[in-house]
Amino acid sequence: MSIQNSKRVMFDGPVFQNSPAWNLHPFMVEDLIVRNITVRNPWFSQNGDGLDVESCKNAIIENSSFDVGDDAICIKSGKDKDGRDRAVACENIIVKNNIVYHGHGGVTVGSEMSGGVKNLHVSNCTFMGTDVGLRFKSTRGRGGIVENIYISDIFMTDIPSQAISFDLYYGGKSIAETLAEGGNTLTTKAVPVNEETPQFKNISIKNITIRGAQQAVFLQGLPEMNLQNIEISNLIAKAEKGFTIIDANGIKINNATLDIENSTVFEIYNTQNMSLKNVEFNSASTKAISINGEACQNIELVSSQKIDLSKRTTLGEKVSKGAVKF
Repeated sequence: MSIQNSKRVMFDGPVFQNSPAWNLHPFMVEDLIVRNITVRNPWFSQNGDGLDVESCKNAIIENSSFDVGDDAICIKSGKDKDGRDRAVACENIIVKNNIVYHGHGGVTVGSEMSGGVKNLHVSNCTFMGTDVGLRFKSTRGRGGIVENIYISDIFMTDIPSQAISFDLYYGGKSIAETLAEGGNTLTTKAVPVNEETPQFKNISIKNITIRGAQQAVFLQGLPEMNLQNIEISNLIAKAEKGFTIIDANGIKINNATLDIENSTVFEIYNTQNMSLKNVEFNSASTKAISINGEACQNIELVSSQKIDLSKRTTLGEKVSKGAVKF
């Protein structure tokens, strides 16, 4: 179903299933309501997205269920030059009270976000067995700005890969496929910033419960354009791996209780203006927090009553003196 260049559109009640590619695609629609729908595609249907809201303004997606072969609820605004030239952002979007089963991502922003995405609120959603819960993705060449994102009250269980993922090296594959091939490549070489440089900034994520995941949180920006101002608070997570934070600026993690299988809970690389406050985890390793990279600066680790973070942190050789404060 594709509806384009329209106003006052509502989907209420039907079942949509077995589409050859994207299932529902409202494009440049103003005042959109999607509620009480069921979207089903086979789990093996590549590009079998559930709902792709592209360059829309004023939308509510609520009380619906998704079980699909690719991303479930997707927020987009065009790809590369076409999206930048059109310059129509996806803005003022509310996503609430939805459930996602199979899918590459529960709620996804990108990777086609070249026109920008702003003012997105996601709340009271459940992801059960979804490859990734909250998925933000882009790559060099896209351009566009993703900003003012507010996420709250999310429950996730049995997530096969990353529960929360920000990946600015998206290469067109699912995270499960990327992990099977050895994971993301760590790149330290910056390139010049131009209109093709994507930006993700000003994002609040709070009241999150993760009951089983390969990794709780993965944050990777670009060396030339870090992820900016991401705050994660009131997080309860049980996962094999904890946090990976690469090329980020202004990361705040407050009130987190982490049950992590790996002895290293936080892997931090080339990150600045970051703070951990009231964070508790089960690892007693001196490498529970690993910090590396010469670009690291102004990292504040505040110990709790139960954990002295200074005794569980290892600094790499390239981390400058005074970059980390306890």
